[in-house]
Amino acid sequence: MNQRMKYYLYSMSAVRLLPHYTYEDYCQWEGRWEVIDGIPFAMPSSTPSNQRIEANILAELKGALKVSNSKECKAYAFVNLKIKEDTILQPDGSIICGSTHKNFIDFPPTLVVEIISEATALKDRITKFSIYEKFGIKYYLIVDPEKESVEIYSLENSKYNLQEFSPENPFTFSLSDDCNIDVVVKNFWE
Repeated sequence: MNQRMKYYLYSMSAVRLLPHYTYEDYCQWEGRWEVIDGIPFAMPSSTPSNQRIEANILAELKGALKVSNSKECKAYAFVNLKIKEDTILQPDGSIICGSTHKNFIDFPPTLVVEIISEATALKDRITKFSIYEKFGIKYYLIVDPEKESVEIYSLENSKYNLQEFSPENPFTFSLSDDCNIDVVVKNFWE
């Protein structure tokens, strides 16, 4: 057997040794986890500063939804978002337009928020960006507490486009045919 064949057999056996987890496994775990293509990721603990920012974001989203009088759209934190059987994510915040009768959401929320940290920045900016884009989530907000900055991506023709906006002025999100909300990003930091 040549060296190339030995390497191939070794690499294939290593792949088979890796566990592959699904939603059923995920439901048995304690703590906060995400699963991406069968690989589990422990969610790091949120800092008090990030928790305050998350509370501010949810308050701003809920306030905007209340003003809109929307009956179908609601703001959530840490919803189990089941993209597929072996990919389950927990965005830091989301707006879901539609009924939520299961322990998870298996359809695209209208908006998701990820608050990045040094530990999550690459996963949030690259992996989750791609997953959310392919899943058809209309708006993706990446919040950077260190820089006090927010990137708003809008799904257009199946691709995310970075939106230009002023943090001091309301940004209008068109969530559904009968629901538009105005959000002032500057309020996330108060």
